[in-house]
Amino acid sequence: MKKDKSLKPIRVITVDDHEILRRSIKFVLLAFDDIQLVGEARNGDEAIHLCEQLKPDVVLMDLMMVGMNGAEATRAIRKKYPEIQVLILTSFLENDLVQQAMQAGAIGYLLKGVSIDELADAIRAAAIGRSMLAAEVIQALMQPSKPSSQPVYELSKRQREVLGLLVLGLSNEAIAKRMKLSPSTIRHHVSQVLNKLGVTNRTEAATTAVRVLR
Repeated sequence: MKKDKSLKPIRVITVDDHEILRRSIKFVLLAFDDIQLVGEARNGDEAIHLCEQLKPDVVLMDLMMVGMNGAEATRAIRKKYPEIQVLILTSFLENDLVQQAMQAGAIGYLLKGVSIDELADAIRAAAIGRSMLAAEVIQALMQPSKPSSQPVYELSKRQREVLGLLVLGLSNEAIAKRMKLSPSTIRHHVSQVLNKLGVTNRTEAATTAVRVLR
């Protein structure tokens, strides 16, 4: 998708220990004028070093790497450079890995089978501080898990469905169409979800969703 060239491109670095995958991502991102790949790292340590050198807007982070893993690198980057957003791009969907990554400060979690346009949209969302989780990630988080000491949020089944779609970045109108409900009904559900989670906007709801949709 071509964008206004007068706009400053989103600066991205990729972190993956597979050279072929890094090259593939580099080739894919060339299709977008508003996204610029400025660096590549093979592991978490290199990623932290590149963040210091290049000051990217978004880091595309794999999880399973030799040495410092993706969650550890994400935590280190977010602590030292809070203005840099980390977007997980991995093949792994385990519930524990998703939670570790999000708790480390990642703004989103995508699988490597994501489409080119979905990847670009997720990078754009991350650059403005908006969380995005792949649909498969939402589904994984909704599966039963071990007992937790996290707060219990009393969401109805329908409200949990609305929250899952909200995290994917869908508008109220799009959620209404997906769930075959009226926009006014969805607005009511979204309002109830925000109230029950104790948050004021969708971004905060998306962050809390990692603890709720399990």
